[in-house]
Amino acid sequence: MEKSLDVKIARIREGRATSKDFILADAKDADMAFGMASPGQSPEYYGQEGNFRTLSEYRELIRSVVRQGLVDIMLMSASNSEVLAIDERLFENSSMTPAARANDTTDIHVIRGGHYTSDPSLPFRSATIDQIQCGKVTCEPKERTLGANLGLYSCTFNNDTALDRATLEEYRRFRIEAESKGFRHFLEVFDPNLPDRVESGKLGHFINDQIGRLLAGVPRAGRPLFLKIVYHGPKFMEELAGYDPNLVPGILGGASGTTYDAFKLLSEAKKYGARAALFGRKINNSEHQLAFVEMLRRIADDEITAEEAVRAYHGVLQQLGITPYRPLEEDIKLTNVAVSYGGDGGGGLSIRESVSVKLANRTGGDVPAEGEDYPRKADGSPDFRSFTSEQRLRYNQEHRDRVFG
Repeated sequence: MEKSLDVKIARIREGRATSKDFILADAKDADMAFGMASPGQSPEYYGQEGNFRTLSEYRELIRSVVRQGLVDIMLMSASNSEVLAIDERLFENSSMTPAARANDTTDIHVIRGGHYTSDPSLPFRSATIDQIQCGKVTCEPKERTLGANLGLYSCTFNNDTALDRATLEEYRRFRIEAESKGFRHFLEVFDPNLPDRVESGKLGHFINDQIGRLLAGVPRAGRPLFLKIVYHGPKFMEELAGYDPNLVPGILGGASGTTYDAFKLLSEAKKYGARAALFGRKINNSEHQLAFVEMLRRIADDEITAEEAVRAYHGVLQQLGITPYRPLEEDIKLTNVAVSYGGDGGGGLSIRESVSVKLANRTGGDVPAEGEDYPRKADGSPDFRSFTSEQRLRYNQEHRDRVFG
């Protein structure tokens, strides 16, 4: 079956100024980062007991979104892709494109008891391209389309010459291998995961320049289909979207927040030039995933506004007898400053700076919920040895929200 991603990419590149096409992806690849917490909280979750869905339940959620058919890409781990794309042939008669996380840098290793997220990001790949394509180390040519033939590759630049050079070298190796095997990818560029690496107010400049400089050395055959970045506000999205007509900018969803946070982020990012969005935690942490996805699709297709979508979503929940996490009057409030556009001269703050610029700079972006701080070392980094079990769980959940949206 013809894939909606291919149709939309072609139309966007032919006439982005007039094209209304928008690419939506459900990022259900969290098991590449979080272990037991990856599938999200079970409906039977109580307080801080840490009762999570099982991997089987997580896969069933993926199946339900695929059957619904409203997103263009389903992003998974290599192991889940093997089960669903290769074994079950779930995508064979679907317009949706399966994709797998092609690398898992150390800054997304959110492990209970670990502190990798506060260390410098180091390049790493668990799965090979062949394993993503056919489920084994070496694929025969005819086997390369059995699994996913699209991957998400992630880079984290920390404004450190040695670290960033290593990141660039690994991405170059990946691109060369991908091109030789006919494997497509989209590129994720995270904000620095170390504190004080970029001067406050210049993070949007830093990320845009990294993207432009990097891709200047990449010919067409090795370029990513589109980008996935933190939304830093209108100024930087317009700059990136206007720079190269063949560059397709996209955003990541960010922390869960209110329903309006998610819907407004999508509508505003599209308004200023984004043509793709990957929502992970915002979908996976919603009261009803299929209804949430439907609203995202209708906003992306300019059928309804973000405000109308929140009300419609609550109407669906009421019809289904599902109690919302927040009453409508609370859920329609904007709480994420990334979509508040306060005119700070920087084009809006990043999702990683969701409490305050000062705190985000001090902690590297792992900002405590509701302004509550964690035990800190003298240099301002988290003191994991002094964390209580509840603080550790909350810290890991917040980092998961930042990375996977």
